[in-house]
Amino acid sequence: MIDEQTDKPRSSFWKELPILLGVAILVAVLVRAFVLQTFFIPSPSMENTLKIDDRVLVNKLVYDFRSPERGEVVVFKAPVEWSGNPDGEDFIKRVIGVGGDHVVCCDPQGRITINGAPLDEPYLFSIDGERDKPADQDFDVTVPKGRLWVMGDHRSASGDSLQHWQQSGQDINEATIEEDEVVGRAFTVFWPVDRATWLSVPEQFDGIPKP
Repeated sequence: MIDEQTDKPRSSFWKELPILLGVAILVAVLVRAFVLQTFFIPSPSMENTLKIDDRVLVNKLVYDFRSPERGEVVVFKAPVEWSGNPDGEDFIKRVIGVGGDHVVCCDPQGRITINGAPLDEPYLFSIDGERDKPADQDFDVTVPKGRLWVMGDHRSASGDSLQHWQQSGQDINEATIEEDEVVGRAFTVFWPVDRATWLSVPEQFDGIPKP
């Protein structure tokens, strides 16, 4: 009896190899374009959650099915007013307020409130026991529909919605990001290995009511 598996010409593998490599490259390109992408962190604006040169993995598909939610860490195409780069630049921040939210700083305990509910923020940057304030000045904004109020975890070193609200003369549209400009959700730090972690939504956001 002839063994059909061993009867196959050995040269067929080398003939098929370019096809296999081409398929693998095509799959990788499609995944990067539509599903997952890696980003590195170039600035301290999200410390200590994300440190300079951390690598994060971003889900680019999730917001095709729903809108960004409070507490998520998102990558977005920054407006020219934010980046100064007409070719576009990717920023990474945490979503604090979504469309319709009334975001205010600060209550008597020094906390941001969203729709009247105080938000404790354990992720804020701290060093030697000193933690950043939630904001360096009081503000009272209502986020327009379809837009996001985003802030860095390292508030004193972040060019975020609050900074651009101040610089624009309190123009809420210039201070917020269009949902359509969001590239995706950063859901894990994968490099360096000793900092690998999931970027889950802090439980403090669970009690925030709808607008």
